[in-house]
Amino acid sequence: MSRYEPRLININPLKPVIPTPIAITARLLTKNWTLNLGSQIISFAVALPAIPYLMHGLGSERFGILSIGWVFLGYFGLFDLGMGRATTKFVAGCLGSGERHRLPGLVWTSLWFQVLLGVVGALVAALVTPLLVHHALKISPALVGETTVSFYILVASLPLVLGSNCLRGVLEAGQHFEVVNYVRVPGIASLFLLPALALFFGAKLPAIVALLALARLISGIAYLFLCLKFYPVLKASCSFDRAVCPSLLAYGGWITVSNFIGPLLAYLDRLAIGSMISMVAVGYYTAPSEAVGRISVVPASLSATIFPAFSSLDAARSTARLEELYVRSLKALLLILGPVTLLIILFAHEILRLWLGPELAAEGTTVLQILAAGALVNALSYVPFGLLQALGKPDLTAKFHLVELPFYLLLLWFLVKHMGITGAALSWTLRIFLDTALLMLAVLWLRLVSISSLMGKDMQKTAAAVAGFGILLAPLWTAEQPLWTRGLYATLLALGFGGVTWAYLLDSKEKRMVLSTAANFRAPAEEMG
Repeated sequence: MSRYEPRLININPLKPVIPTPIAITARLLTKNWTLNLGSQIISFAVALPAIPYLMHGLGSERFGILSIGWVFLGYFGLFDLGMGRATTKFVAGCLGSGERHRLPGLVWTSLWFQVLLGVVGALVAALVTPLLVHHALKISPALVGETTVSFYILVASLPLVLGSNCLRGVLEAGQHFEVVNYVRVPGIASLFLLPALALFFGAKLPAIVALLALARLISGIAYLFLCLKFYPVLKASCSFDRAVCPSLLAYGGWITVSNFIGPLLAYLDRLAIGSMISMVAVGYYTAPSEAVGRISVVPASLSATIFPAFSSLDAARSTARLEELYVRSLKALLLILGPVTLLIILFAHEILRLWLGPELAAEGTTVLQILAAGALVNALSYVPFGLLQALGKPDLTAKFHLVELPFYLLLLWFLVKHMGITGAALSWTLRIFLDTALLMLAVLWLRLVSISSLMGKDMQKTAAAVAGFGILLAPLWTAEQPLWTRGLYATLLALGFGGVTWAYLLDSKEKRMVLSTAANFRAPAEEMG
C-alpha cells in the first residue's frame, strides 16, 4: 500500500493474498489512449450533422430545452461526491497489488452508495424543478407542461447515471477500455441519434428525453454485465460494507472540491466579459474559446487511460515504470500538440475568417492565439494532475484550485477592464501557467518523479524540436505571400517534423508501441474485409 493512498479496510484479513497484479504494458496504454481519443472523435462526427437537423425539427425553444437535458446528463456525474474517481483509483490499486479479494466490498459499496446519492439527488432536483421551469428559465407557456415532464424524467435518471459511471470506472481501472468504448460510443451517439429518430416519427420532447434515459439504463446494464465477466470475484458478494465508506468519502471529498471549482474557473472569463463589456463581446470570445477547447480531447483521453495505470503501478510499487509513464506522457503531448498549437497561432486569423467570417476574425484573432498557447500548457497539466490524484493526493489539486480562484478573479477583473476580451484570454492563460507550474512542482516536491527523469535527454530533444519548428515557422508571421503558399510551406515543415520525430525523437520502444497499435486496429479491419 502506497503511503499516499488512504487505507481501505480488508474485507477478509484472514484470507491469504495471492498476488495477481494487472499487467500494465506500453502497448496496452497506447491502444487504450487511441480508443479513448477515437470515441471522442466519433461522438463529434455524429453530433455535427444531427444538431442542425434537431434544431430545425424541434424549433429553437424545444432544442434549447433538449440542450439543457444534454448538459444535465453530462454533468450529473458531479453529484457523486467524487466517488466515481475514488472507485477507479482504489480498484486500480487492488488490481495492481493483486488483492482482488477486496473488490466485492469496494465495488458494491461504491455502487450502492452512488445509487443512494442518485435517489436523494433526484428527490431534491424534483422539488426544485417547478421553480426552475416557472421562474428560473424563460419558457413560453405552451411548452411549460412538456418541459416539466421532461425535467422530471431527467432527474429520475440520476441514479442510473451515477451507477453507470461507477461501473464504467471499475472497468477502466482494469484497462478494459476496448469494451468500455463498445458501450460508451453507442451511448454518446444515442444522445443525438435517438432524438433525431424520435423526431422523424413525430415524438414530443418528453418521449425523446425518456429515450435518452432508457439509453442510460441499457448502458448501465451492459457495464454491469462486463464487470461480472471481467471480475468474477464480484459474484461472491454484493453487500454494502460500511468500513470502506470513510476511505472513499475522504478521497472523494477533495475530488468534489475540484469538480466544483474547476468548471467555475473554466467559465468565469465569459461571465466577466458579459457583465463588464457586453453579450456581443461574449460571442466574439466564445467562438475562439470553444475552438481551442477541442484540443483538450487529446490530453483528456490520455488522462483517462493513465490515471488507473498510475494507481496500479503505485500499488505494485513499480516506481521506475511510473516515472517512465509520466515522462512519456508529457513527451507524447508535446510532440502531438506542440506543432498543432503553433500552426493554430500562426493561422489564427485565417481559421476564424474561413470559419466564422471577417468580422469575428478581426475581433478574435489575438484571443485565439493567446488561448492556444494556454491550451498547450493546460494539456501538459493533465499528466501531473492525474498522477497526484492517482497516488492519493487529491487534496493538493483541490487546494491549488482554491488558491487560484481569488488570484484569478482579481486578474480577470483588472485585465478585462483594461484590455477587453484580449485581457480575458490573457488572464485565463496566466492562470493555466500558474496551475501547471504548481502541479509540476508538487510532483517534484513529493519526489513522485525525479528531476533527472523529467529533464532527461528525451525531453530536452523533444522541447528543442518543438521550439525549432516554431522558429522555422517564424518567417511566415511577416510574409506577404498568398495563403496557399504559406499553407504549403507549413505543411512541408509539419511533414518534416513528423519525419524528424520518427527518426530521432522516438526511441525503439515508442516506435514498437506505435506500430503494434496500428497493427491491432488493422487486423480487425482486414478480417472484416
